Amino acid sequence: MGRMAGRRALLAVPVLAAVTFGVFAVAAASPFDPVKAYAGTAGLTASQENLDQLRVNLGVDQPLVTRWWNWLTSALSGDLGDSSVMRQPVADVIGERLGWSVLLAASAFVVAIVLGTGLGVLAARRPGGLLDRCVSSAAYALEAAPAFWLGLLAIWFFALKLDVLPAGGLTDAASDTVTFGQVATHLVLPAAVLGISQLPWFFLYVRQGVADALDEDPVRGARARGLRERTVLLGHALRCGMLPMLTLIGSRVPELITGALLVETVFSWPGIAAATVQAATSVDFPLLAALTVLATAAVVLGNLLSDLLYAIADPRVGFDG
Repeated sequence: MGRMAGRRALLAVPVLAAVTFGVFAVAAASPFDPVKAYAGTAGLTASQENLDQLRVNLGVDQPLVTRWWNWLTSALSGDLGDSSVMRQPVADVIGERLGWSVLLAASAFVVAIVLGTGLGVLAARRPGGLLDRCVSSAAYALEAAPAFWLGLLAIWFFALKLDVLPAGGLTDAASDTVTFGQVATHLVLPAAVLGISQLPWFFLYVRQGVADALDEDPVRGARARGLRERTVLLGHALRCGMLPMLTLIGSRVPELITGALLVETVFSWPGIAAATVQAATSVDFPLLAALTVLATAAVVLGNLLSDLLYAIADPRVGFDG
């Protein structure tokens, strides 16, 4: 396991370096001017000399490769630079928002895996049955539903029509403090929406895997030995059927990140979504590069996690193979 993780870490280094360079290259080709975005309305009346001096201060007057290399060497030493749009260090911007994004994504992932696995097992017991047809139809429909549309629908129904859950934010509007109860209440809708948007893939993978496992000889043999149906289903078929689903975990991380950005925006969740949007539209090089590295690292770790889980679930797959 250690050797495989080490190899993945070494392979991730050039990937992260290439990704950051790509961010700087795309930002350099962007029509947005970071100086005008930084100056705001004051830039409309500022002289060209002042704008040029501001360009020097922000470091955007340098060539593309120079800007990228300066940021990369500083980042390796622990200095991620300052965000021009947030007017604070990049590390502080990420530190203030990352925890809330991780909380939302982790909660949604738990919802997707638990519900997807449970519904997949129940549907696989009787393929073609009423439950299987209803849940499968809903899963295919949810695959085509954008996360932001599900979020708006959830706000309309649960917050506006039923008035049982808050429409957004982290705490109540009149509250000045962050409490566990308020955060938990405000987390329900965004986590449920993001989790349900990811649920179809887990459901379909588990359903197909368990259905195939139920037709295999080892499972038939377990039934022939008189084992209870619950033991056969959960102890034999589910373990075999979950193997394909474990490989899905890593591949869903990019979709989870994209969906989290949309859901955070819809529900005004104080994660990294707003910072990402502002960094992109304002061509905030340091913040944009740091957030992109963070997302890329999450994808790499997700793929590594799925490989480790697969190897643990199936001992025939070696860690170092």
